[in-house]
Amino acid sequence: MRKAQQHGARLFLVAVLAVLALCGVSAAGAAAPPAVVAQVVAPEIAPSSGEVVGVAQPIIIRFRSPVADRASAERAVAISPSTPVTGHYSWIDDSELRWTPDAFWPAHTAVTVEFAGSKTQFQVGDTLVAVANTTTHQFTVSINDRVVHTMPASFGKPGYETPLGTFPVLEKFRDMVMDSSTYGVPIDSPEGYRLYVEYATRITWGGIFIHGAPWSVASQGRENVSHGCINLSIENARWFYDHAKIGDHVIVTN
Repeated sequence: MRKAQQHGARLFLVAVLAVLALCGVSAAGAAAPPAVVAQVVAPEIAPSSGEVVGVAQPIIIRFRSPVADRASAERAVAISPSTPVTGHYSWIDDSELRWTPDAFWPAHTAVTVEFAGSKTQFQVGDTLVAVANTTTHQFTVSINDRVVHTMPASFGKPGYETPLGTFPVLEKFRDMVMDSSTYGVPIDSPEGYRLYVEYATRITWGGIFIHGAPWSVASQGRENVSHGCINLSIENARWFYDHAKIGDHVIVTN
């Protein structure tokens, strides 16, 4: 029993030293307090275990300290999908690594990710695709290649156009306050606002949301009057909020 314990201890020490090397820490640094070592050895991996995500969801590894050897870190990540998927790595900064599928995850793929003592097992759900057409003023949602809901919408008005492209669902908020001063437009200016909104689904970190906008219902399906967000009725915004998963993708087109 003692030999087995000693062998296990040696394996753990080897793993710790390997990860310390990735993060640019010398062997002498192994004498750091246990809490610091634990932070280096066990990075945060997302999606978390048990989570069900959309087909555009990347794998995100957040390190507790900057990584000096990025190539070695990438080689140390083990990604095991139940259906083979090709993808690529990208670094947001020295502490955040992402692996993104080249196309999309196949629906219902089970994925296991392991790195330096951290492990997560998540599931890809149905393929949900939303197409937002800024010319026809329609927001159409398909699930597994079948159109399930088409909603009238209003998009960004001239000077505040909704950006075109493909965007993943990033966050969802049951309600929130939107404030134009957060991007440099004072509330008391002609284009300023501070609004309480419901069923807000974020699709860009720059502040583009799909949300309920009862004040623009008369324009939805007819004209674009927003400051860039995708305006839906409360009922339609709630439907999308309830059905969309983090990692589902929204295509904005004209």
